[in-house]
Amino acid sequence: MPRYLSPRDIDWPLLLITLLLCGIGVLQVYSATLDTTFHNSWWRQILYILGGLFFMWLVLAIDYHTLLHYVPALYIGSVVALLGTYFLGQSVWGSRRWINLPGGMHLQVSEFVKLVIILLVARYLAELKTEVLEIREMLILSVLVLVPAVLVLKQPDLGTCLTYLAVLIVGAFLAGLRWKYVAVIAVVTLLVVPVSWMFLLKDYQKARLVSFMDPDRDPQGTGYQLIQSQIAVGHGGMWGKGVTQGTQTQLRFLPVPHQDFIFSAFAEEHGFVGVVFALALYFVMIMRIVQNAQTAPDPVGMYICIGVAGLMLFHILVNVGMVTGLMPVTGIPLPFMSAGGSSIWSSFLALGLVNNVRLRRFVN
Repeated sequence: MPRYLSPRDIDWPLLLITLLLCGIGVLQVYSATLDTTFHNSWWRQILYILGGLFFMWLVLAIDYHTLLHYVPALYIGSVVALLGTYFLGQSVWGSRRWINLPGGMHLQVSEFVKLVIILLVARYLAELKTEVLEIREMLILSVLVLVPAVLVLKQPDLGTCLTYLAVLIVGAFLAGLRWKYVAVIAVVTLLVVPVSWMFLLKDYQKARLVSFMDPDRDPQGTGYQLIQSQIAVGHGGMWGKGVTQGTQTQLRFLPVPHQDFIFSAFAEEHGFVGVVFALALYFVMIMRIVQNAQTAPDPVGMYICIGVAGLMLFHILVNVGMVTGLMPVTGIPLPFMSAGGSSIWSSFLALGLVNNVRLRRFVN
């Protein structure tokens, strides 16, 4: 780290809140995988967290303006990596999202492309130097984001694809997109939805959307995950059943309780009080990121922080909404709690970008 940057300027409250969420996640992963073939996931999660802290520290050592200079190369590399994943990646449950690494690890490239999208949107919008985002600029940026988004959708991975669009939308509104353009985009989106339904979405994705409206229509099939998740959340009551005591979780009715549905398992074992506590931590985390955006030394730094805040908020809203039945099941992880190295590392790298902006508030 350069001499003029002091570790004292790191957002320690943000980091401590993040580590607390990680600790809750490790505990829940341990409970959810007890006496299963995934029983070693909790200590792997600890290793992922330590790796995430290391990667975050590496990001701090590179001025974010330098990173922005390499956005074109990073973007091209991301597109190539996504194409490589699609054609050469490991196929799991009909999806090609992972690249095999030594030691039995799997890298999900699309998770790290989120960071490139944040930098791409930030650089593009900051270079416009206008208070109003015109439709031409919006279309150019949309095309740039849609290229990797469509590649991810073809893997298929609808949840991650939507996170790219969330970063785009947050940045566009912050840049001053006019409401009349918003109306035009909304109309175009409504026209594109039938095309997406017919040609882009896989059969299982269509089934998830249908089961979201009526999960009891197929309780043993497409509606099973949502029904079991809602039962688990309801079983938690006020105080929860206790660690390793959740019936839906421990009796294996709840699918993948250490990954996408970890919040269902957490709600069952820690109840309403635990849920409020966890959501409060997420709220403070996002507010700290927004505060760093407000004190950013330049517009591009502000766009980076807001992009990270929008990404985190989208993950939280969709995941929590998914497990409670308020949103369709899309397979999107809960930041810092869901098991998985790629998700943890990309989240820590995103926080590294936020702290990167913060550290350079007083650097000319």
